[in-house]
Amino acid sequence: MGWLNPPTSINLFSNLSKVKRSGDQDKPRTLPNHPSLIKRTLSPNILAPAVVGVFAIAAWEIFVRVTNMPPYLLPGPILVFQTLISSWGELFPSLLVTLKVTLIAFIIAAISGLLISVLFAQSKWIERSFFPYAVILQTTPIVAIAPLIIMWLKNDTFLALIVCAWIVAFFPIVSNTTLGLNSVDHNLINLFHLYRASRWQTLIYLRLPSAMPYFLGGLKISGGLALIGAVVAEFVAGTGGSQSGLAYQILIASYNLQIPRMFAALFMITLTGVLVFVCLTWLSDFLLREWHESAIKREN
Repeated sequence: MGWLNPPTSINLFSNLSKVKRSGDQDKPRTLPNHPSLIKRTLSPNILAPAVVGVFAIAAWEIFVRVTNMPPYLLPGPILVFQTLISSWGELFPSLLVTLKVTLIAFIIAAISGLLISVLFAQSKWIERSFFPYAVILQTTPIVAIAPLIIMWLKNDTFLALIVCAWIVAFFPIVSNTTLGLNSVDHNLINLFHLYRASRWQTLIYLRLPSAMPYFLGGLKISGGLALIGAVVAEFVAGTGGSQSGLAYQILIASYNLQIPRMFAALFMITLTGVLVFVCLTWLSDFLLREWHESAIKREN
């Protein structure tokens, strides 16, 4: 931060380092604790939902067998798993298509949402003028406007799918990041003004770091919404062939009463959404683990 007064900043940081060193001398030295993979796997955060899932799947299978439920109404999890294995060659390429639409729409939503939030933070008039239209875009059902988007972009169905998924994933990032940029401590803002920091320096060194937890929280929400938007758009488009996603596989399976195959495709979509959320949660913890209260691990 070269815009700070050099003598003041040097004295400030030197005093802080002296206090830190003197405090460290009073504390007993301990070796860093790196939990093993087994301990992390057996942690309550993973073990508890895994046990609940196992009991739920077992109860599902027992219910189907006891009631002699026909597979075209409710297949058991064993039959769904067998169908998933036998149809893997057809379902996996469709999963890749859906995942491709989801990732592209999510990346575009993250970049555009961050840039628009920064623009909103620069002027209250800009935020008050354009933020209501972002709300309108969010509250409009994607099922209602997806046919229009696909019709307008009929020469590029893949682009239409991306636009539909982007619309669904866009708003949480804008809303959360704008809130974070506007929630900076006013005392810190006054300190930056005292040192005559420019608007750009205040944004880079203060507003964006303060808004990082909000932005990452918006990403965790938008990741799943991008997948939902991609699946809904595929349902509306009904595209077949090599570019067909999992939604098309679900439609074809339902038309042919191949309910186990439909459940297998649903399982793949659900598992993909869970993995997206887990990856974004790991990214949030990785970026915030050193300084934010939500990710710092404490002994107690």
